[in-house]
Amino acid sequence: MITAPTNQKVKNLSNLMRKGKARREQKLFVAEGIKMFLEADPARIQEVYLSRSFWDKLEKGDEKEIKKRLSACSVEILTDTLFQRVSDTQTPQGILCVIRQHFYQPEDLLKKENPLLLLLEDIQDPGNLGTMFRTAEGTGVDGVIMSRGTADIYNPKTIRSTMGSVYRVPFLYTEDLRSSMAWLQKRGIQIFAAHLQGKKAYYEENFQSGCAFLIGNEGKGLKEETALAAESLVKLPMEGKVESLNAAIAASVLLYEAARQRWLGAANGVLNSHGNIIKKRGKR
Repeated sequence: MITAPTNQKVKNLSNLMRKGKARREQKLFVAEGIKMFLEADPARIQEVYLSRSFWDKLEKGDEKEIKKRLSACSVEILTDTLFQRVSDTQTPQGILCVIRQHFYQPEDLLKKENPLLLLLEDIQDPGNLGTMFRTAEGTGVDGVIMSRGTADIYNPKTIRSTMGSVYRVPFLYTEDLRSSMAWLQKRGIQIFAAHLQGKKAYYEENFQSGCAFLIGNEGKGLKEETALAAESLVKLPMEGKVESLNAAIAASVLLYEAARQRWLGAANGVLNSHGNIIKKRGKR
């Protein structure tokens, strides 16, 4: 059991928790909590840290799935005080795992015939970013592309907010978001920007073909040149004196409208093994 905060492993764990530079250099990140441990790819888990009280609870309890997973991992035990010190939560569950980062290629986001994508420009709040990933998975998004100015997806707060979706939704950062948009457009992806100056309400557009939603910074919105690079500006109608919604909520509204349209389209046909719609016999 590790008891000293000066222990090299503990110092590195703290760096990974708190410093994006350390995460980038080591290509590692930390996921905290039982759910995040159980849903992680076992092949990518480098090591696991448990609090002494959580370890004692495991020894006395019957958590077979956790024990089975831990048996294949490199495990370190920390005193409760030390674990609390490195944890990013007020009431830690007693388990942290260090995981190797996953690196996707642009083509990984375009595997389906009519992909649904989310494009993010300079989203700053880790909670917003994590919520967007969670919603993205729930609505069948095929990938997320983020500007380099967007918050770190591997920030512990972001990881926690994704509730495991970070493991399953492909994503990448881009140095030039507009160049990435042009790359998508050449592949038939229509880009819709959420914008106050939108001419059409979001529900007036058709999102059943390959498309992407562009969401801007929480305070400043989209840069003008980025918005102009989209095919269409769409608005979310508002009542009262409200001008706009929280970025994560706006993304959720747009993504669920796209999902609704696609689910209705699928209900009128038969899905083949690749997820493409085949019209029912007798229909044109």
